[in-house]
Amino acid sequence: MRRVKELSLRARLLLVSLAGLVFGLSAGAVLLIAVLGYAQVRSVQSEAMATARGVAALVDQGALPNPIPVTPGVQVQVIDEDNRVLASSATADDLNPMLGAAELAHLRDGEGRQIPGHLIHDQGEARVVQLTAGPPTAPVRILVARSIDHVTQNLHILRITLLILFPLLAALLAAGLWRALGAALGPVDALRAGAEEITGGTRAGRLPVPDSRDEVHRLAVTLNDMLHRLDAARARQRAFVADAAHELRSPLTNIRTELEVAQHLPDDTDWPALTDDLLADVQRLSRLVDDLLLLARSDEGVPATRLEKIDLAQFVGEAALRYPDVEYQDPGVPLPTLAEPDALARVVTNLLDNAERHKREKVTVSAAAADGHLLIVVTDDGPGIPEHDRERVFQRFTRLDDARARDAGGSGLGLAIVRELVRRHRGSVTLGDNHPGLRVEVRLPKA
Repeated sequence: MRRVKELSLRARLLLVSLAGLVFGLSAGAVLLIAVLGYAQVRSVQSEAMATARGVAALVDQGALPNPIPVTPGVQVQVIDEDNRVLASSATADDLNPMLGAAELAHLRDGEGRQIPGHLIHDQGEARVVQLTAGPPTAPVRILVARSIDHVTQNLHILRITLLILFPLLAALLAAGLWRALGAALGPVDALRAGAEEITGGTRAGRLPVPDSRDEVHRLAVTLNDMLHRLDAARARQRAFVADAAHELRSPLTNIRTELEVAQHLPDDTDWPALTDDLLADVQRLSRLVDDLLLLARSDEGVPATRLEKIDLAQFVGEAALRYPDVEYQDPGVPLPTLAEPDALARVVTNLLDNAERHKREKVTVSAAAADGHLLIVVTDDGPGIPEHDRERVFQRFTRLDDARARDAGGSGLGLAIVRELVRRHRGSVTLGDNHPGLRVEVRLPKA
């Protein structure tokens, strides 16, 4: 079994297919020989019964000659109840019946049985049938024997022929199957070679797609789609790492520069101001690391860990209290929903921070129920976001104005985190116009 597993797929398929074909052909040959032998024996028995009926007619007419005239190769005996031969054909034994008393006792009219050929002075085997004739008071039995040696010889010739032809046929089938399997598995081998070249970096990340519309074609298309997604994921990962390194480098550079200056000019350094600056940079680093960890957990598909039933109206109102310049529009009714409080607080906080950074004068936030969902709407009167950039701003480290966003303390992760957290709550977030400014709408399911 281990050696079979070490064979190639083509060789294993050939062995399985050839074994099935040989088994099927062998079973067919056995069935052919059995059916042909049965048919020929039945034919011999039918001819013997026809002879027996002719002799029975002579007996019933009282005109039975002795010897009984028959065709060549047929032997006939007419015996009485005491198993004495009353009449026979010219070549039959006129003293001893073909069958003994015990054999005759178990043989019914019209039935036949095979006997050794020497009982009728012949070679091979013979078929004997019995038929009762004559008056009921003095019945006689008619035994007709016919050699089946030709049937045995025909079947033997057929067996020898099949034994000679089967290996040749199996070899031809094996050769044909080998070529057919090679043609069928050729595209698979091309896929393997393409994957090896892609792994070795000698070609672009695409596998050859066969022209046939079969399973191999669909496999190649699926694998190419997978490779495309892997390439895109690797590109996103490289961009994410590069952007993360860039964002982390900025506060670290500030910290290092301030510490080096303070080290060289300790007497001229304003240490309280320096600690305030360092603390601000450390807080910025801490926020950035927290954002990166949150997005990494979202990429791993970590579900919400603690869903609680909360009143969305009260929750958003309490979050808005931390922003003195934000106007909260209270719906006046409870809005129950299931949410992860820390994650939902992060969503509202990120949206309000973003609106505060870009507002001119006014930021509003509201909670409401609409169309079977709950809404959180944050608006500002800032410059807004062009329609063609509204999907791009949800990508990580995306800034429409890099210098302004970095000066304002933004890392380009706020909206990306909002979308990930809202998706964890089976909701959606969309951007729209506020005329002027930006309108952010978060849609969440009801409890």
